[in-house]
Amino acid sequence: MIKRILVLIVVLFSIQSFSQQTSSSPYSGLGIGDDSPQKTVEEMSMGGVGVSSNNRFNLNFNNPASFAALNFTTYTLAGENRAYSFEDDNGKDKSSNAYLSYIAVGIPMGPKGGFAFGFQPKTTTGYNISNTVYNDDNDPLQASLYEGKGGANSVFLGAGYEVFKGLSIGLEGEYIFGSVENSILNQIKDVQLATKYRSISDIEGFEFELGAIYHKKLEKNLYFNVGAKLELESNLDSKGNEYLYSVNVTSVEIPRDTIWSDTSRGVFTTPLKTSVGFNVGKTNKWSAGIDYSFRNAINATGNLESYNPQVAYQEANNLAVGGFYIPRYNSISSYWHRVIYRWGFNLEKTGLMVDAIGDGANYEPVDKVGMSFGVGIPVGGELSRLNLGFELGQRGSTNNGLVKENYFNFRLG
Repeated sequence: MIKRILVLIVVLFSIQSFSQQTSSSPYSGLGIGDDSPQKTVEEMSMGGVGVSSNNRFNLNFNNPASFAALNFTTYTLAGENRAYSFEDDNGKDKSSNAYLSYIAVGIPMGPKGGFAFGFQPKTTTGYNISNTVYNDDNDPLQASLYEGKGGANSVFLGAGYEVFKGLSIGLEGEYIFGSVENSILNQIKDVQLATKYRSISDIEGFEFELGAIYHKKLEKNLYFNVGAKLELESNLDSKGNEYLYSVNVTSVEIPRDTIWSDTSRGVFTTPLKTSVGFNVGKTNKWSAGIDYSFRNAINATGNLESYNPQVAYQEANNLAVGGFYIPRYNSISSYWHRVIYRWGFNLEKTGLMVDAIGDGANYEPVDKVGMSFGVGIPVGGELSRLNLGFELGQRGSTNNGLVKENYFNFRLG
């Protein structure tokens, strides 16, 4: 076991230098990028439910108090493929990308405690948008290309402990690091050289969360769980450089003269986020739960504000409902009776608002709605599983020049 853990630690920290594009959404160019779901395949297959879950076989990223319930050393690894369909007033487009979702290890520490550590993407930036301006004769006057890439990653360490029968508490810390690059290339008709604006920002900071879960056994293997989590206010620092220079555009871009350059700084402040949830179920048979989370508006200052003058933030909340069902976990006659079947629904007010028109008076919310389902298939020994998850959803709308985004996510854990 020690050898396996050492191998995973080496893999975990070597991943820090590996950059992934985990989004193709135009919304990923706002702020420090799209938020990546900090949940396991099992949780996402149930709509994201998990604040009150303390399953002793699976890692739960929703609440560090759940680590107290671990009975076995647990290794988990997952990947995801996102397929997008975009629609705005100018037409439709499609895109997709695949990436590593997380890698983590959970280790029990006696009968009442446990801890876990791992790596997962925190935010992501990845978009490529072109825009051409025409005259009355439909001849192109100028063309612009907007591109972005990068994002922030998270390395986390958390621990949970059962302080007395039924009640567990937990603490988790994350170190967040990464880099985001955004650029605008503009070419005007009959002008020999194009102009390019480029910004590169390094992101760094820490986040901490506290959690608690109360587990109550009822009659005939029934149980009732209540959970709560506080994600403390955090500040992510953005430090970078901005450049404006001329470019000779042929088959490749050849930079010419630097017109302007400067250093920049900013702070991305996420206020206290509160999550509560409960679930009821029968051990090794079924479970159904509901989670609700809320927080005040995000605050972005410095370069993070100046880069996004058409962005504003408001209060955010999230409602998730989901559960699982196992026909017969110890069935000998039927393999499919031992499969875990999961389902869920998610409704999120993201807190992001965009003024696509640019007059400062038409901010539209960019909210999400989605449904999910999945299966946990037994593999090898009775404790190992291959988890498949599927999610269908929509974000944003076409109101006031926005982009409506339909997505289909496939997850494998």
